[in-house]
Amino acid sequence: MGRSQDFKKEFVTQAGYRMDESLRMVKKCLDQLPEEMLWKKPNAVTNSIGNLILHLCGNITQYGIASLHGLDDYRNRDKEFETESGYAKQELFDKLAHTVHTAKSGFLEMAEEELLKKRKVQGFEFSGIGNIVHVVEHFSYHTGQIALWTKLLNNKDLGFYDGFDLNLKNEI
Repeated sequence: MGRSQDFKKEFVTQAGYRMDESLRMVKKCLDQLPEEMLWKKPNAVTNSIGNLILHLCGNITQYGIASLHGLDDYRNRDKEFETESGYAKQELFDKLAHTVHTAKSGFLEMAEEELLKKRKVQGFEFSGIGNIVHVVEHFSYHTGQIALWTKLLNNKDLGFYDGFDLNLKNEI
């Protein structure tokens, strides 16, 4: 395996790891919420957890699946935020998990040259690397919102890192 293939493999492995971490955290949040809280909004200008999960599915599909693989883009972004019900917790999580799995599999299957190829998404131009970075950071960003909203609703720590010593120092 050449250096560039090593880079591609390491890059997509790390992106996948970060996506799995976000998915794990979303699941932990959902497990701590009753169904009726899924579609609750803190106020008129914020989104429910249900909306955020639908939005993540749309974004990951648009940037991490359709764009990277030259597929048609059928995303209806406005609907992601207009939806007020219709999905149970498990359905939303399954939809998100399936979307993440599909994107990660696609990252691994991409030809190496696709990482540098430019493409337009939502009017922006990104390389394949740019699309993957966007997917990871966008997922993480909204995972943080879901975590905060869950903490506010439950008034307790989420336990994302129970069992880990996060005070360990770096090793050189």
